[in-house]
Amino acid sequence: MKKIIEVKNLTKEYKGLKAVNDLSFEVYSGEILGLLGPNGSGKSTTINCLLSLLKFQTGSIQIFGMNMSPTAYEIKKQIGVVFQEVAVFQELTVVQNIDYFCGLYVRDEKIRSKYVEEAIQLVGLDDFKKFYPKQLSGGLLRRLNIACGIAHKPKLIFLDEPTVAVDPQSRNHILDGIKQLRKEGATIIYTTHYMEEVEILCDRVIILDKGKIIASGTIEELKQLAKIEEKVSVEIEQLGAEKLEEMKGFKNVDDVKYVDGILVITYQKGKNNLIHFIDYLKKENLQYNKIYSERPTLNDVFLELTGKELRD
Repeated sequence: MKKIIEVKNLTKEYKGLKAVNDLSFEVYSGEILGLLGPNGSGKSTTINCLLSLLKFQTGSIQIFGMNMSPTAYEIKKQIGVVFQEVAVFQELTVVQNIDYFCGLYVRDEKIRSKYVEEAIQLVGLDDFKKFYPKQLSGGLLRRLNIACGIAHKPKLIFLDEPTVAVDPQSRNHILDGIKQLRKEGATIIYTTHYMEEVEILCDRVIILDKGKIIASGTIEELKQLAKIEEKVSVEIEQLGAEKLEEMKGFKNVDDVKYVDGILVITYQKGKNNLIHFIDYLKKENLQYNKIYSERPTLNDVFLELTGKELRD
């Protein structure tokens, strides 16, 4: 596959602290790459270096086979950026905002008008063309922000937390729009803290922590890194400490948690764990409601690799 981005040995320091530490990776044509990491992991610094918004100490960045730099305008005009903070003009309507940002790259008015209309259709703002930003809900503002960033039909798109603080309907519409952008040939770098979105969208994932890549691969490849093989959850009332301790001694069990009537048992490995557990519940005459088994999620893997302590 064609390389769209190639990063080699990238290092960025702030007063002796390495925010990005000898980072190397590639992004390929037509893929959605999830760039994940806890707060302070180096995601934003990496993206700002890729966009030449920050100077870095060592390493190299090539985009579309060319060296990236602050004056690499031929590269930059093929890039779309949607930052987490909504950045639109309050005095312009929806269509005027999109037209302005598209006009930074597309001078031909007929082509620009077509691109603006297609961006409006993509994000579902057809009924809000004449609205001003202050008249839009949070979800609609997010969709306007995306339209402004992608209207000029860039080949490479950076999406930073595009669905933060939006309602489920807007989130679904945004995710569908991102899938459509990829279908139309765009390559996308996607950052988010919503792991379910990553599982839905991303072809490949890179997890950063302390400026280094600690894991990379497809969703399935990352899930194989988890030390747990299966998670069994069951609604069960009045479960005493003695029973919990007994369950911790079951074969292959990694952990047992019981909170607000929900029992969660994680298994390191093994087959038929759920069957054996149901047999135990019947033998002990323990009444339960819903019970189900699932493989570890990407969120489980993320927390296992980066730790569960709070980050600044």
